[in-house]
Amino acid sequence: MTETANTIVTDTGFSLEDWTHGFTPLEELGESPAAPALAVDLGPADDPATLSARLDQIDLIRVAFPSFADGRGFTHAKALRRMGFAGRLRAAGHVISDQYAMARRCGFDEVEISPDLAARQPEAEWKFRADWQANDYQSRLRG
Repeated sequence: MTETANTIVTDTGFSLEDWTHGFTPLEELGESPAAPALAVDLGPADDPATLSARLDQIDLIRVAFPSFADGRGFTHAKALRRMGFAGRLRAAGHVISDQYAMARRCGFDEVEISPDLAARQPEAEWKFRADWQANDYQSRLRG
């Protein structure tokens, strides 16, 4: 049985995975120097602050969402951006299209979803929420 690749969701819609360097789990990162292209997997119970001294060495951080009801990943994204992480930030797992605007506002650049979720929530549902900046009521109130 062939495993179908996950779908990457951005403001422009669905695409295939373009990261070819693999991912390193946080617990395996250690103190060794970073590889030329480094991507780190961050779990919901992991502390993003453990990466603070190495953020400039990391190209991509993939934050796991084990359930659409587990919002710790949104907090992780905000913390990473506040610490100065400027690389790609990806939400991965059980993120639903209704949460896409929140994910973008928290600092995520993209979302990685399974083929099953992509079939249940097609590209049009995600693109409908891609105008996340226009629907930010807090910005409208401040402006």
